[in-house]
Amino acid sequence: MIVHDFSNEKSILNQFILEMRDVSIQKDSMRFRKNIERIGEILCYEMSKTLQYKKEIVKTPLGEKEMNVPETDLVVCSILRAALPLHTGVISFFDKAENAYISAYRHHPEGGYDFEVIVNYLASPSIEGKTLLLTDPMLATGKTLENVLKAFKTHGTPKQIHILSIIGAKPGIAYIKDIFPENTHLWIAAVDEKLNSRGYIIPGLGDAGDLAFGVKL
Repeated sequence: MIVHDFSNEKSILNQFILEMRDVSIQKDSMRFRKNIERIGEILCYEMSKTLQYKKEIVKTPLGEKEMNVPETDLVVCSILRAALPLHTGVISFFDKAENAYISAYRHHPEGGYDFEVIVNYLASPSIEGKTLLLTDPMLATGKTLENVLKAFKTHGTPKQIHILSIIGAKPGIAYIKDIFPENTHLWIAAVDEKLNSRGYIIPGLGDAGDLAFGVKL
């Protein structure tokens, strides 16, 4: 896996992530969602530099110009529900992309710290020979992405996989490195050191889905 870690770079990303982490600012759910969306736009702009391009002639009122434009067949898949604002940011750039959605949630069988990730919904076109972009704001244990990858086995084999995330934990990144193909790209805005006993990123920012859309039962 090729990791593109922007956590040590000086960019406007840091301002948006600071606001997402701040316990007082993050109470504004609309602002929280907007920051997810803006980070998605920045990361997918960086990702766009690695895609395949073709030359295309555009006719202007005064002549013609040859330009390089993406020729990638892209399928954007967001993990419900936290990734919905991230999805919005991505497709605002890749307006010709196909869209997919998958559900994944943590199930604590005995109410304790141990959990399993349940995937029970997937709506997707074929990904055979296409570029698959998975979006999820938080890369914690890596188990969600592992189960998402398994769910896509029935939808074909992509030629390349990109993962777009906002905050990840080092253990989770190490975990998915052994699961995803070598040519997978991970685009991540910030990397934190560890997870707590419940598998949440420390210091992280809390539950991104709850902060974006309200606390669930």
